[in-house]
Amino acid sequence: MSSGQELERLEEIMRTLRSDRGCPWDREQTHRSLRPYLLEEAYEVLEALEEESPAHLREELGDLLLQVVFHAQLAAESGLFTLADVLAELNAKLLRRHPHVFATPEETGAEAAVANWEEIKAREKAEVPCSALSGVPTTFPALMRAEKVQTKAARVGFDWSEVRGPLAKVKEEAEELVAVWEAGVKSEADQRKLEEEFGDLLFSLVNLARFLKIRPELALLRSTDKFVRRFRYIEERAAAQGQELSTLTLEEMDQLWEEEKKRR
Repeated sequence: MSSGQELERLEEIMRTLRSDRGCPWDREQTHRSLRPYLLEEAYEVLEALEEESPAHLREELGDLLLQVVFHAQLAAESGLFTLADVLAELNAKLLRRHPHVFATPEETGAEAAVANWEEIKAREKAEVPCSALSGVPTTFPALMRAEKVQTKAARVGFDWSEVRGPLAKVKEEAEELVAVWEAGVKSEADQRKLEEEFGDLLFSLVNLARFLKIRPELALLRSTDKFVRRFRYIEERAAAQGQELSTLTLEEMDQLWEEEKKRR
């Protein structure tokens, strides 16, 4: 079957699942109740990309597509819009925002293409008063939201001239965090101040990552995966020696940690 035929089949399956003779769980769902699943499926796509497994990626992209079709079906039942409307609007947007490809073909680099996209997007929304930082959902993961906000600010010139600026800022924020901690946390106000300084440090690290062309969300995911891998190695080695993990000293666990690092 063609992709169009398979998409129509998926639509029909979803309509059946939502019908009176369908699945009780699917019939109970709303846009709000489906929110965690949409986020979950997006992260599972990221995991499949990290694994570089075509089969896993194919499966997870399907699960993510299901969420799109599910929301479109709910909207259709309420008379708001259909999946066809979603696709039509997306196609029109892609054509409209890529005039260098579809309207006046010309050689354009990746950076120029992104700038062109943003300029056209801004013109489309010009009739709606907004900030240069508008368009970044507050529901984004914190690191991702910080990166998007900083990128938007940079596009209007609010940015460091070169990487030494964010490097110095990271050092400054780290020193401020240490100073607040050393002063002592004796009240809720002190704790809030400590949290604020920690947030400032994280924000400055995201800014540094942007200059180094590192995606902070992905970098943290990979570091967490690395931690999990090394910790599981400690668990496995302890089990192989007939020991409970809780009986190992910190020095023994650290030795196994270093042992796993040398294996890579």
